[in-house]
Amino acid sequence: MQDVTYPHVSGRVLVVAGWALSRAALLVFVFELVHFPGQGVVHDVSGVYQRWYPTLRHGSFPAHDVTWQYPPGAAAVLVAPGAVPFLRYPAAFFWLAFLADAAVLTALLRDAARDSWRLDGVWVWVAGIPLLGPIVYARYDIMATAVGVAALLALRRRPALGGLLAGAGALIKVWPLLLLIGTRPGRGTRRAWLSAGAAVGGGSLLFCATMPGAFSFLTFQRDRGTEVESLGGVVLHLARHAGWRGRTALHYGSVEFLGPHVRLVSAGALALSVLALCWLLLWRLRARVFTAATPYDAGFAAVLVFTATSRVISPQYLVWLIGVGAVCLTVRESAVRGAVLLLLPAAVLTTLEFPVFFPDVVRSDLLGVALVLTRNALLAAAAVLAFHRIRLAAAAPLDPSRAVARGLSRPRGDPHNSPHV
Repeated sequence: MQDVTYPHVSGRVLVVAGWALSRAALLVFVFELVHFPGQGVVHDVSGVYQRWYPTLRHGSFPAHDVTWQYPPGAAAVLVAPGAVPFLRYPAAFFWLAFLADAAVLTALLRDAARDSWRLDGVWVWVAGIPLLGPIVYARYDIMATAVGVAALLALRRRPALGGLLAGAGALIKVWPLLLLIGTRPGRGTRRAWLSAGAAVGGGSLLFCATMPGAFSFLTFQRDRGTEVESLGGVVLHLARHAGWRGRTALHYGSVEFLGPHVRLVSAGALALSVLALCWLLLWRLRARVFTAATPYDAGFAAVLVFTATSRVISPQYLVWLIGVGAVCLTVRESAVRGAVLLLLPAAVLTTLEFPVFFPDVVRSDLLGVALVLTRNALLAAAAVLAFHRIRLAAAAPLDPSRAVARGLSRPRGDPHNSPHV
């Protein structure tokens, strides 16, 4: 018995030790005990979130601040640090981010215990997050990621709970709603989507009734342009070297390109997102095989493509992708393993372009352009690969006897198809 359990125990010890050491380093950087290279990353907490806190605490949204671009549920996250005793707002926020990180680790370890301690997904989370540097604890995206991870992990066994959590996550950061694209057809899908709809609808009504300006963020999001780190931004970086006379400036809370043809580039990014949505819906209609990995893989592909085609690719967005990708790798049958692994070098490049060499990016220097171009190329390649893999996995014939033996669902249309695995 000892020969069988020892590797599992040692693997868990290494995971927890690696997580503790890497997260201690992140805390050292966000508390600025040691300066992380490049531009400071804690301003959003100390200078923006903390500025919004009194307004949110008194029951309204900062509706006249163009940098408020978040769904109404974000208010609950941004008010939470004020409830932590004996700590100033920034310190409380960093510790809550740390606890959200720990919650994801705990959820992944708990899921691994159900699958003979398969730790692939846990290691993606443990190793991937520190590659993004201290910005992970200096933005509230890690809280939204914790909710999204919980939603995905719940979908396989409790679709209604998974849908409820995805809906709650959508009220915080919108993207968790994309995680429901791959739910197993039939009763599982109905339960998940109805629960998500109830969470979004009920939560929206509650915020509208109790806090003025709940949906002011939609106007500010609509008016955003092309940010210097986005896929469209690469086009404008290159155009700048070809003689384009645009400029970069702080606009709607991030550094964007301003000048001729920027709206055209932004419209192109939006068109790519719409095309991706159409492809996802077509995939959903044509999919015939749904395995235990399908909800995870499809959710990952959806979040990845909307991130890659966005007019804004902020560094903290990769926290979402690493969290969802980690969930994918908890299942042996995952078809997107290669796409998930591409996120690791993309995370390193993201940290290099912000905060380390961000001035080079803003000036469109060759180093800055090379970093953004390579990172975005990796994200685009990962998105194409993920789309290709989920298409093949959903269309491939599956031997029913092997499906039962491996714990997979039957092809759609089988009267014995069960919503539970």
